[in-house]
Amino acid sequence: MATICVHNTAVAKIGIFYIVFYSVLAALVAVCMWVFFQTLDPRIPKWQMDQSLIGTNPGLGFRPLPSEDNVESTLIWYKGTEEKNYKMWTDALDDFLQDYRTPGQVLGRGQNIYNCDYSQPPPKGMVCEVDIKQYGPCTLENHYNYHKSAPCIFLKLNKIYGWVPDFYNDSSSLPNNMPTDLKEYIKEKEQKEQHTMNTVWVSCEGENAADIENVGQIQYYPRRGFPGYYYPYENSEGYLSPLVAVHFERPVRGIIINVECKAWAHNIKHDRHERMGTVHFELMID
Repeated sequence: MATICVHNTAVAKIGIFYIVFYSVLAALVAVCMWVFFQTLDPRIPKWQMDQSLIGTNPGLGFRPLPSEDNVESTLIWYKGTEEKNYKMWTDALDDFLQDYRTPGQVLGRGQNIYNCDYSQPPPKGMVCEVDIKQYGPCTLENHYNYHKSAPCIFLKLNKIYGWVPDFYNDSSSLPNNMPTDLKEYIKEKEQKEQHTMNTVWVSCEGENAADIENVGQIQYYPRRGFPGYYYPYENSEGYLSPLVAVHFERPVRGIIINVECKAWAHNIKHDRHERMGTVHFELMID
């Protein structure tokens, strides 16, 4: 009987030892992890640029997107004469632009907004204003011109932490495959507004000869590109991506028009299949 008691006491002591040992070990690990995480800035990713999954080549996105039920589609199809028909698209743009209209909805925005321009980039910790009142006919009040069968599509560059554009800011260095109308636009800016040349330029055009003919005249608001003072993106509180509103003034009705838009900088490569620097969508207006 005494032997059993001694055995049970020994087992209990061993159990208590291991409980205390692992508790202390867990506490030490927790303290080490806490100290480690204090050294990290949650806004700065550990893996950046070439080391990240995103890489160094930004993609181009468009809004509005088709409904979640049709997530694989890139077709914007509606009847301009019926409000209930185009309302899905204008509602989607309302939702997308809500943060731009209401600064307080984005953490930190409203407290650190800076009125940037090409000669005044934002100070450290500040973010540039994105003024959606500069988008011409592409406004909520104007139903983004969908009711006139002349819709606006909004473009944005995907955010890559630390990425700095290498601008096409010299008309003598423009690539051969850049659309002629964009080349002429850049040359004009170079002559008249040299200070605006640090811009990630944007082009949109029909994908083939028939699409080019059917897409009609295109206008860009507030300018034909993303100003360089929005970059680099550093995940600052309140940051919102700059937008370009693309206004299709007179697309041919009743036919699908394939459209391809591209962003232009020396360090933006274009690959349609990998969705690098370019975006594709279709327009069909009945």
